[in-house]
Amino acid sequence: MRSFRKHLDEQMKDPKFRKAYNEEKKYIELAVKIANERNRLGISQADLAKKASITQQQLSRVENGANCNVQTLVKVCSALGLRLKVDREGKKSTHAR
Repeated sequence: MRSFRKHLDEQMKDPKFRKAYNEEKKYIELAVKIANERNRLGISQADLAKKASITQQQLSRVENGANCNVQTLVKVCSALGLRLKVDREGKKSTHAR
C-alpha cells in the first residue's frame, strides 16, 4: 500500500490528474453513501430500484459511481429517505444525507 500512496502522491502533483482524481472521488463518495444506506436498511438493489422507479441496472451504475443524471439520483435518494444537497466548494460537496 505504501508504494501506491507514493505513486498517488507523485501523480497528484500534475494539476490535470489532480482535477480528474478529485472529480472521480466525488462520484465514488456519493455512490458509497447510497450503497451503504441501502445496505443499512437491508434492502436489495432490485427492491430499491422498484421503489425508485428505475431499473436495477441503473441503480447498479449509481452505486458503482458511474455517470448518471440528476433525476436518477433524486429518485434513488428519495426512495432511501435521503436528500440531495448541493454546497459551494470548500464546504461539503454534493452529497446525500
